[in-house]
Amino acid sequence: MEETTLILLQLLLAHILTDFVLQPTKMVKQKREKKASSWFLYFHSFLAGFLTYLFLQEWDLWYIPIVISLSHFFIDLWKLQHKDDTLKLFLLDQLWHILIIILVWLYLIEGFSELIPFITEIFSSPQILAILMGYLLVIFPTGFLIGKATSRWHNELEPNGESHSLEAAGRYIGIFERILVLTFILTNNFSAIGFLIAAKSILRFSDKTDASARKQTEYVLIGTLMSFAITILIGLLVRYFLL
Repeated sequence: MEETTLILLQLLLAHILTDFVLQPTKMVKQKREKKASSWFLYFHSFLAGFLTYLFLQEWDLWYIPIVISLSHFFIDLWKLQHKDDTLKLFLLDQLWHILIIILVWLYLIEGFSELIPFITEIFSSPQILAILMGYLLVIFPTGFLIGKATSRWHNELEPNGESHSLEAAGRYIGIFERILVLTFILTNNFSAIGFLIAAKSILRFSDKTDASARKQTEYVLIGTLMSFAITILIGLLVRYFLL
């Protein structure tokens, strides 16, 4: 078990060093400008394979770094064909890299035969399914429910439909806070929930003199308490299945 984990960590370390530590911003710009004619793209791809070879220290497996280098080259080249370097492209780029790394790892540990039984075990475990369902519930349906429940106050704050905050910022804040609350509950860190509520309260109650600010604070407080209450309830239900 330790050896298989070590191999995965070695592969991931090589990728992290290649894609984030040893890739200066200046060279990234050069790569984006020149694309396939960029020398750094070739060096960057070679470095991914070289570091993999160096960390694995399996000198007879010379074809593994070649696979890593070639896959890294074509994935990066695919990304460079797009005009804008968006978050979606970044995540897809990293997803493809990680997928190749996992496939290489499974090959090295001869784990392909255990893949289907492993997946079957995951979807046959009530504990894992309960945790998965818990996170899905707090990320998606809970936000929709809170949005519907607080819509009348939202319309009162923004009667003309003009928002005075960052687009969808409240939704993402709610998602992350519910993920944190559920994680605190599942790890038995209930006291951390209080600190999270206190931190958010300090940020929102900075200005109570203006009437619109008071309404905004009340609106956020209602949504926050509703979000926390639902998430705590879901967390307790998930913990019940973990017993």
